[in-house]
Amino acid sequence: MSRILVVNPNTTVSMTLTITAAARLVAAGDTEIIPATSAMGPASIEGYYDEAFALPGLLAEIATAERQGADAAVIACFDDTGLDAARAMAHIPVVGICEAALATAAMIAKRFTVVTTMERSRVPIEELAHRYGMAGRARIRAANIAVLALEDPNSGARDRLRNEIVRAIAEDSAEAIVLGCAGMADLAHTLSIEFNLPVIDGVGAAVKQAEALVALGLRTSKRGAYAPPVPKAYMGALSEFAPA
Repeated sequence: MSRILVVNPNTTVSMTLTITAAARLVAAGDTEIIPATSAMGPASIEGYYDEAFALPGLLAEIATAERQGADAAVIACFDDTGLDAARAMAHIPVVGICEAALATAAMIAKRFTVVTTMERSRVPIEELAHRYGMAGRARIRAANIAVLALEDPNSGARDRLRNEIVRAIAEDSAEAIVLGCAGMADLAHTLSIEFNLPVIDGVGAAVKQAEALVALGLRTSKRGAYAPPVPKAYMGALSEFAPA
């Protein structure tokens, strides 16, 4: 049995419910999904500024879950918010949904398109695709959707998402679609049937990768880049995050 934390690094509980349902849908029968919502930070993460202020709450949730016996953690934001910091802090495996989704797509399609929310989110995801070695295979598109609009059935967000998928298939020759936001996690199966091609949800992909790492007995390396933080004083409101 494995216990996997799935943490939403924004503070919107309703989005955590969507993410949790998607995680439990694919989890093995003996996997316990531990949902968490950040207790501090932005209501949604749309760009670099939001991302910076999401980190303290995210790291606090992962630290707490590790102390309580979690075997792995999934960061449920497609920007892979705080992924490197979390890996340096934690000993358990930490999986980002962007990295997991791109790796999964690469196993089943030669070229694929990530459809994300806002234009300001497109460039960070392009940078992640380059970092993960997928720049030559992945196109990134923004559907001009506010993250929280995904939860409003009257916002038109899902129609804009569908329209962007149509363009990706026609203009990018996309063989698969990656949903570039954790708030889209509940749409993958329906869209896959509708468009008759694989549609990858990063939450599900990350949960399965986390299960695999736990089953293989692999933990985050503590040599080099992910060595534990050097103990030092942190001042002001961040004093509680000082490495011990």
